[in-house]
Amino acid sequence: MEVMDASAPTHIAHRDNHTHRDVNGGWLRPAVFGAMDGLVSNLALMTGVAGGAVSQQTIVITGLAGLAAGAFSMAAGEYTSVASQRELVLAELDVERRELRKHPKDELAELAALYESRGVEPELAREVARQLSKDPEQALEIHAREELGIDPSDLPSPMVAAVSSFGSFAMGALLPVLPYLLGASQLWPAVLLALVGLFGCGAVVARVTARSWWYSGVRQLALGGAAAGVTYVLGALFGTAVG
Repeated sequence: MEVMDASAPTHIAHRDNHTHRDVNGGWLRPAVFGAMDGLVSNLALMTGVAGGAVSQQTIVITGLAGLAAGAFSMAAGEYTSVASQRELVLAELDVERRELRKHPKDELAELAALYESRGVEPELAREVARQLSKDPEQALEIHAREELGIDPSDLPSPMVAAVSSFGSFAMGALLPVLPYLLGASQLWPAVLLALVGLFGCGAVVARVTARSWWYSGVRQLALGGAAAGVTYVLGALFGTAVG
């Protein structure tokens, strides 16, 4: 039986290939999903209005209004959501900071018990906890990670979330309007461009999932196309009823 030498240098192939996808999504996930949201919602809105046999000008105004309203709504929602989450985290960090200051021994024992529960020998767990607790800020960060599951040094920014949501939604919502702005007089170029965009967004999403790019692309294409088709039929029915 071959025993691996722990002191041996990391094998080059293992070092180069032993990497993982960004499971948190990073910037890619919110950007792509924001653009996808803008695409689907504005495409559905425009096809629904177009189904009512309205003028080209009305469709364009509807698309631009949907872009502006959706982008501002997304930005406001993201800002409020992230700001509220950040305020909650900061409040919990203040609680933990006070506990570390008022009851340092209890917090030290709590941290040692946590390491013990993960299989570290009691004596070693207490020593590790003692050394890590020498620096108050480091102790706060460790307790926050272990007890709250957060990183105090990497809190999300409400402004960044709002701006990125606004931009990504606006870019996605612009696609179905773009052919009209470039001179198209029929609905099909807008639908075609939007469906291509939906497939592209779905394919990019595959970077943060275990699915293949074509599967994700076709799935998003089908969902977006179904939404546009349903709203077009509803628009036609409503237009007939109103007319």
